[in-house]
Amino acid sequence: MLLSLNDLGSYQRLFGMNDANLSVLEEELSVKGMLHGQELRFTGDVENVAIAEDVITHLLPLVTRGDTVDALRIRYAIELCKGGNAASIDALGSGDIVAFTHRGRPIRSKTLGQSKYIEAVRTHQLTLAVGPAGTGKTYLAMCLAVAALKNKEIDRIILTRPAVEAGEKLGFLPGDLSQKVDPYLRPLYDALYELMGTDSYQKLAERGTIEVAPLAFMRGRTLNDAFIILDEAQNATPEQMKMFLTRLGNHSRCVVTGDISQTDLPKDKKSGLVEAINVLKDVSGIAVIELTALDVVRHELVQRIVRAYERYEQKNGGGK
Repeated sequence: MLLSLNDLGSYQRLFGMNDANLSVLEEELSVKGMLHGQELRFTGDVENVAIAEDVITHLLPLVTRGDTVDALRIRYAIELCKGGNAASIDALGSGDIVAFTHRGRPIRSKTLGQSKYIEAVRTHQLTLAVGPAGTGKTYLAMCLAVAALKNKEIDRIILTRPAVEAGEKLGFLPGDLSQKVDPYLRPLYDALYELMGTDSYQKLAERGTIEVAPLAFMRGRTLNDAFIILDEAQNATPEQMKMFLTRLGNHSRCVVTGDISQTDLPKDKKSGLVEAINVLKDVSGIAVIELTALDVVRHELVQRIVRAYERYEQKNGGGK
């Protein structure tokens, strides 16, 4: 196969520093790329060579538009091409900007699963999203919440988590109630600081525009004109989940996220997230989105870890 390198700058950005991305392509597909003048020739299995060609052909427009390509995206593009979805690669770099960080960096979806998730949140009052660590479930929901607040679609953001971690009890932790629950909510604060900046967040928190609280604090409330996110929902009991979902008020949007393979509930307790998916999957106005290892964007090593655990759990009859 021959590819004419008319735009050497774009190819250099695509292949990465010291051709790192090209090496990933060669390793994953067992092909060899060789440069002859301004032409790139791939040798190897005919089918894999064709996939390599598709990957480069469809990723080049992203690079030309200024998008970045790393090893993770190369592997994702390979999987799409293997599944006959090469044309879907073109959409990866042209998705809508979800939000901007406080430093001005645009945030977009990086996988088809993420794009589907974002669209579901935008078009449904309640979205249940499950998937492994690193798929952007919580972060993207928070991006959408911040964008909705800035666009005056809502009046406040409410972020909550079950205060359940490896069987610990709040009463045994030092400090007042705020100090007791802070460790459970820290990942939410970190994301808010990145999106809004520490000063902006603190001002909005003082005014009550942004509230971060444990799930138990939701009881008895009606949440109107709000964007509500329940994170780590696999650790909510069925009773807590029902309580939370019935808090949803007028002109509000709710996103529930979790990893059903990683519950910290006692072994005799069923996950409220699992039950909610089974109960609500066919209810109008509710979206259920399942992200997979392919949607992991945190680090390529995380993707490999998730897949290794999936294979191990399948081999041993399931995990937890």
